[in-house]
Amino acid sequence: MKVYFKFLLIGSFVLNLISCGKKAETDAIGNPIEQTETSANQTPKALGKEIFEGKGMCATCHKADVATSGPSIKDISKIYTEKKASISLFLQGETDPIVDPSQYEIMKANLEITKTMTNEEVQALEAYMLSIK
Repeated sequence: MKVYFKFLLIGSFVLNLISCGKKAETDAIGNPIEQTETSANQTPKALGKEIFEGKGMCATCHKADVATSGPSIKDISKIYTEKKASISLFLQGETDPIVDPSQYEIMKANLEITKTMTNEEVQALEAYMLSIK
């Protein structure tokens, strides 16, 4: 019986050590997300660009001034500015699409990613997108 308890104790200790390792965060599809550390010197626009081109996966469908599979950032920025709407609220799933609602179904997978972002990250994305004129 003592051997069993020693084995159980050692086994639980080993499992505890193994589980304390670094865990990689994944996006909604299960892909690993690179961890970015925001510094006090990084502007919201710079952070937004980093997220847009990286973990947000936005650059896959959106380019600065050319419509590809999604509208251009310039068009998105113009429409959201004119309508005094919030890009960050849309990215958090709190408002309906206003730029090209027909493309909404395609974007749903990426919205699952943006819904998991912090307010700071989503607002940085908005700052970056609105800076493209």
